Amino acid sequence: MLDSFRDAFRLPDLKRRILFSLGVLFIFRLGAHVPTPGIDAQAMSALFDQGGVLGFLDIFAGGALRRFSVFALGVAPYINASIVMQLLVVIFPALEKMQKEGDEGRKKIVQWTRLAAVGFALVQAVGMTFWLRGLGIFTGQLFEGAIVVTTVTAGSIIVMWLGEEISDHGIGNGISLLIFAGIVARVPEAIIQSWNMIRLGEMNLLILLLAIVLMVGVVAGCIMLQEGQRRLPVQYAKRVVGNKVYGGQSTFIPLKVNQAGVIPIIFASSVLLFPYSIAKFFSGDIALFLQRIFGPGSFVYTIFYVALIIFFSYFYTAVVFNPADIANNMKKYGGFILGIRPGKPTSDFIERVMSRITLAGAVFLAFVALVPNLMTSFLGITSFYFGGTAVLIVVGVALDTVHQIEAQLLMRHYEGILKRKDKSGGLLRF
Repeated sequence: MLDSFRDAFRLPDLKRRILFSLGVLFIFRLGAHVPTPGIDAQAMSALFDQGGVLGFLDIFAGGALRRFSVFALGVAPYINASIVMQLLVVIFPALEKMQKEGDEGRKKIVQWTRLAAVGFALVQAVGMTFWLRGLGIFTGQLFEGAIVVTTVTAGSIIVMWLGEEISDHGIGNGISLLIFAGIVARVPEAIIQSWNMIRLGEMNLLILLLAIVLMVGVVAGCIMLQEGQRRLPVQYAKRVVGNKVYGGQSTFIPLKVNQAGVIPIIFASSVLLFPYSIAKFFSGDIALFLQRIFGPGSFVYTIFYVALIIFFSYFYTAVVFNPADIANNMKKYGGFILGIRPGKPTSDFIERVMSRITLAGAVFLAFVALVPNLMTSFLGITSFYFGGTAVLIVVGVALDTVHQIEAQLLMRHYEGILKRKDKSGGLLRF
């Protein structure tokens, strides 16, 4: 991994992309500390010190929600909008056709996703303003409330733009990296908090060491899950063209156990946080009921969380993985799986295998996400939230980014070979 980063900084274009991504992440972290006018920051921090679901909500805001900064909503509105649009593409054939039309169709869907994200941000900003007013943290009138809503909504739009800029001009998935940066930024605070609890006798050192060992095991499980794959052997038929023989070699199709990466975790968490956000519009028994039912750690939340992780694992795998295209390409170049006829039988076989390993990967993903949460509750560590969801996102995003850097290095390695051949008057001279 370190060799990959060292080699990456030797290539000007790749170095520029990495530095651009780091610069955008710095701006994001800077914005997370810019306060929203009219909000009592000390009262907000005291509210979060109570723990509970608020710490979980703060994961997607990278600490900005605790301060109620201009980036308080984080990437949650954009994620919600993306989920809705991807579901609509599957439900409505016209949208699916538009997505397959090429760049123009995809650009329209991206534009609609952005507009939907603004709508989600506006709804959540209004809900949070009412919620803070009910708690006495915000005491302004209608005009001041409009300023808070406008500021937080604009901040969400800026966060969405920063994520897209990383995806377009940097390295890695922009939205995932913003969540990653927010989680990692909270690690020093969690370490200091744990040390203070040990010093004051509020936490046993052995319990903390046990929790650390548990987290190391979760990280190892995450890496195994992200890197695990099922290899389908593929044989290519021999072809004779003139006096030369082509093909005849053996290769394999790598089917990832967790094809969807950390997307199911992010989507499932975001979906379950939305009812909690809506509950802020209400007061009294309705709000308490929604917060109790959909709060992290509750029985209903756990059931829905596992079900949504499995659902989004299948859903996102179906979006990014097309067995028919793989089967057609194999048939085109004379490839086949032993014992399986080319064409549709091959496509059906790949789909069956992918379905089985996706189920295994989704169940293991849900297990890894839940075990730290259950264990930290059992051990009594409730002062900060850094459970399975956060660990899975950090490990998954880090591995995905490293793989993208390695892919860029490999691509530029081949480009370098081709350029050297061209300069030497080799095969590229026509």
